[in-house]
Amino acid sequence: MKPSLPLPVPLFLPLLAGMAAISFAPILVRLSDAPVSVQGMYRMLFTIAIMLPLGTGRLPSARAIAGKDWLLLGAAGFFLALHFLLWMSSLNYTSIASSTIILSLQPVFVMLGALIAFKDKPNRFALLGMAVGLTGAIIVGTGDKGASHAALSGDILSFLSVIAIAVNLLIAKRILTRVSTYLYNMIVFAICLLFFTVYNWIMNIPMTGYAGKEWFVFLLLAVVPTMLGHMVFNWLLKYVQPTTISMAVFAEPVGASLLGMLIFSEMVTGFQLIGGAFVIAGLIVYLRSERLAAGRGKRRTTSLK
Repeated sequence: MKPSLPLPVPLFLPLLAGMAAISFAPILVRLSDAPVSVQGMYRMLFTIAIMLPLGTGRLPSARAIAGKDWLLLGAAGFFLALHFLLWMSSLNYTSIASSTIILSLQPVFVMLGALIAFKDKPNRFALLGMAVGLTGAIIVGTGDKGASHAALSGDILSFLSVIAIAVNLLIAKRILTRVSTYLYNMIVFAICLLFFTVYNWIMNIPMTGYAGKEWFVFLLLAVVPTMLGHMVFNWLLKYVQPTTISMAVFAEPVGASLLGMLIFSEMVTGFQLIGGAFVIAGLIVYLRSERLAAGRGKRRTTSLK
């Protein structure tokens, strides 16, 4: 894989903003009574509507995209839609904590995918950070009570959604070297919208007639977790490895659990507090490994001049 570009701002700033934004996703999904496929459809539609006026002059450059890249964009849109559909559905069966905890397994699949596709070998600090963060996610999971067959179904849906978003991230890392972030987001979100629309049509799911509250939630889903979360992470993929982005997911169970406590009175247990500390520690260790790797890369580049 080609070396990442130098980041123009401190990494923690966009990473923290993205982590906070995605923590609101399960809360907003729970607040809506609409089918998750309808939520996903309007989430994409409103995102595109907001983005469109910001870069209409850049849309004609889509004609220069190669055929093979259109196939990759199509795959990225499909796997993003699949991720949203599976993960948002999981919240109908299992707790916010369990769903987001399982989602934090994402770095494992991204690391394996990056190793296979890009020959990206993680260093010892990266592996340590992943292990510490994953340990924290498991500790948080022990605080989720009332397991049932329904909860297990939700856990499986969340697990499958992890695989889908890991594939999406790996495709994004590959294609963002040739396609601008804005164009990538517009095309992938449009393809994602298309898949949701077709799914709703095939399944005879009503796409209109929802209450005003639902439309407000759809809009918030577009602005907060999508634009301030996924779009920020897509932009960061030009500067950092995909595993770094997936490591940010380790913080989502912490933020989502706190929001669940405030909004749905889902109390945070001692296990979740201890696990949250592990999650944050793991993220810090992993980010430290990323900085060390970047420093070594710069020294190697300098020595070749």
